Amino acid sequence: MTRKALFAAAATAALLVSPAMAQDGQPTADGGTSKGRTVRTDAAPISVYKVILVGDSTMAAMSGWASIFCAHHVKSSVACLNLGRGGRSTRSYRQEGSWANAMAEAKVPGYRATYVLIQFAHNDQSSVAERWTEMDKEFPDNLRRMVEEVRAARAIPVLVTPLTRREFVKGKLNNTLEPWSAKVREVAAALKVPLVDLNASSAAAVQQLGPEASTALAQTGPSEAELAAARAGTTLKPRAAEDARLPPVPTVPNGPRGQFVRKFDYTHIGDAGAEVFAALVARDLARAVPELRSQIAP
Repeated sequence: MTRKALFAAAATAALLVSPAMAQDGQPTADGGTSKGRTVRTDAAPISVYKVILVGDSTMAAMSGWASIFCAHHVKSSVACLNLGRGGRSTRSYRQEGSWANAMAEAKVPGYRATYVLIQFAHNDQSSVAERWTEMDKEFPDNLRRMVEEVRAARAIPVLVTPLTRREFVKGKLNNTLEPWSAKVREVAAALKVPLVDLNASSAAAVQQLGPEASTALAQTGPSEAELAAARAGTTLKPRAAEDARLPPVPTVPNGPRGQFVRKFDYTHIGDAGAEVFAALVARDLARAVPELRSQIAP
């Protein structure tokens, strides 16, 4: 018999076999798809953590570090929720209802443990009427209240000092948020709260990069004047948002219409900046919260 005839005979024989047969010659219930598999069992209950990120624009999507942290530094056994929102302070985040939303998320059952990372100060330092807080008492009092409410929700608070701005004077970083960071550290120590000292780690990283290289951490590139000033060691004052921002992304009538504010400044960060600072948060969170070490990737 030729090879062609053998193939034809084999094909005919296969078509005549119906239904699929088990090893004992009996038809299988699923048409043969379980042949050779192990006996089925139920999956063991999963043990999942939850991390909720609460803060301002330096944490928010497309302007901060937290979305990259969730995407690149936690395992699939962690539900990571970025609730950072631009322009918010410890005062306005509560007043507008965002804190109530965060606490509702913190109370959701079913997780092995829920952690709430809290990072504010940029807008507490602001002069905008709905945002600013007094540094010595009001700001730390607001943080204390947040810590107490997280614990009352049976979640675990973690305080995060504010991401540094990238402003330089004669080659030295002008860390205007250090006094506010000191208040965060004091609250963490007094209430025995895990601390991620992002201000210290980000300031060290930015100082090492220097004024020129650190411009690459922004959402978009600097102007020629801003770059020249950075090369000379002293950054310019931030441009007005209308002048510094990129044009809106083109849209179509039946497509997505949301827009992110994208601009060059010394506060907000693009993807490159988010990668740098999210890695610092991952490193320092693992040190501050040993239980999460197996859940966090470098």
